[in-house]
Amino acid sequence: TTHGDGEIHRPPGSAWLYLCRNAAALAAALILSSCGSSTTKATPEPKPEAKPQLTKTDFGKTPDGTPVDLYTLVNKNGIELAVMTYGARVTKLKTPDRAGHFDDVVLGFDTFDGYLTTNPYFGAVVGRYGNRIAKGRFNLDGKTYHLAINNGPNALHGGLKGFDKVVWTAKDVSTADAPAVELTYFSKDGEEGYPGNLTATVKYTLTDANEVQLEYSATTDKTTVTNITNHTYFNLAGAGSSDILMHLVRLRAANYTPVDSTLIPTGKVVPVVNTPFDFANPTAIGARIDQPGNEQIKFGGGYDHNWVIDNPNSGSLSLAAEVTEAVSGRVLQVSTTQPGVQFYTGNFLDGTIKGKGGKMYGKRAAFCLETQHFPDSPNQPAFPSTILKPGDTMKSRTIWKFSTLQ
Repeated sequence: TTHGDGEIHRPPGSAWLYLCRNAAALAAALILSSCGSSTTKATPEPKPEAKPQLTKTDFGKTPDGTPVDLYTLVNKNGIELAVMTYGARVTKLKTPDRAGHFDDVVLGFDTFDGYLTTNPYFGAVVGRYGNRIAKGRFNLDGKTYHLAINNGPNALHGGLKGFDKVVWTAKDVSTADAPAVELTYFSKDGEEGYPGNLTATVKYTLTDANEVQLEYSATTDKTTVTNITNHTYFNLAGAGSSDILMHLVRLRAANYTPVDSTLIPTGKVVPVVNTPFDFANPTAIGARIDQPGNEQIKFGGGYDHNWVIDNPNSGSLSLAAEVTEAVSGRVLQVSTTQPGVQFYTGNFLDGTIKGKGGKMYGKRAAFCLETQHFPDSPNQPAFPSTILKPGDTMKSRTIWKFSTLQ
């Protein structure tokens, strides 16, 4: 949900014209879509010498001289995940295509200096409150709290210096079965306007089942609100290789929360059926992203909305999304214990950011699936609560599972 300011420029022509220019990929996409779901298989057998491992290296220093470390996790299949202590950010995620060729499938930069420039939260853990809070204020226990206004008239992703722009403390918590790193940040009472001393933790584990497991927790000494998520930008064809309009998406969500013109939820929960927001069956991202006359699409400049995950057992791990890139054959499945997922299609990327390998990240160069509580929940009593009280622990879990098509 980056959400830069400025005019939104729509691409020339319709989405269908674009799809037609990519006939081979479209044919594969249509076949997959007609099947209702994609068939996957395990990634190729690992090389005998491959072993799960975790390594720690220096990645740079912040302007005030604080060292930044990079932790690289590798599983027995050769999948590689890199996480740095600045913003607890995912900086690299290399996965194989159907032929066994590995590509980095997340946007970002080759060096630490890139992350110090203005960028849309590439790979970051965002908080204390991910997503938007209307007009940067909320009431809690009879007191009004005021936050930084950093996204139009609203507060976004924790403020001017949220969790994405601080150095976390990390430690290796690997087991014999899987490499893992745990990062912790202590957010002081009043930081960015939020009440309470809050200790936040995120643990990344890379399993031999080709899963990246993200486990979040938080505690506080004063009643507060929190909504912590990860803002990784994915392109399953490879970061910077193309746009993501041909990716097929399936969302396990019969409802979504429509927004106003500033992307704040109206408070309603409405069905997706017969709207461009219906991804009950695998559908190309570009198929309806520019549908003329749709007010919600206009407000977001594409998709930048919260879907309500179909989850009859609150708090249980549920499959929220599946994304397929037909040419590479890569498949990403996202499961979570959270009630919502923000599906964002890189609408505010504008080709001015030079990323990995010197590639420019243009509009819709990636998508995000931010598992979360709903935006503006502190001001929406009908939404699931994001209030955290002393003595309680906020916990959530998300899994990114990678596989390939047959």
